[in-house]
Amino acid sequence: MDAHVDIRKEEREGRGRYVLAMPGGEEAYLTFVRSSPSHIVIDYSFVPPSARGRGVAARLVAYAVQDARDTGTRITPVCGYVAAEFRRHGEWADVLAR
Repeated sequence: MDAHVDIRKEEREGRGRYVLAMPGGEEAYLTFVRSSPSHIVIDYSFVPPSARGRGVAARLVAYAVQDARDTGTRITPVCGYVAAEFRRHGEWADVLAR
């Protein structure tokens, strides 16, 4: 996996995704719902089977955390994978909604 491939954020009408284009045209992504201008709920993560086990989802979560820091947003992780990543990364507590 090329470390320089860009993750993009898409958002409209209160819903959004962090998306990473994969070789072959597939996409890995996290989806979220914006509950307020300063809060999102990450509700789903998906990585194509051919790319699993390579840290793709972890990169997406790290990107979402940095985006939250940059924009003053808090995150509620309801996706099981994302919640587990937050438990593993205590340094992300600054963007975790309580």
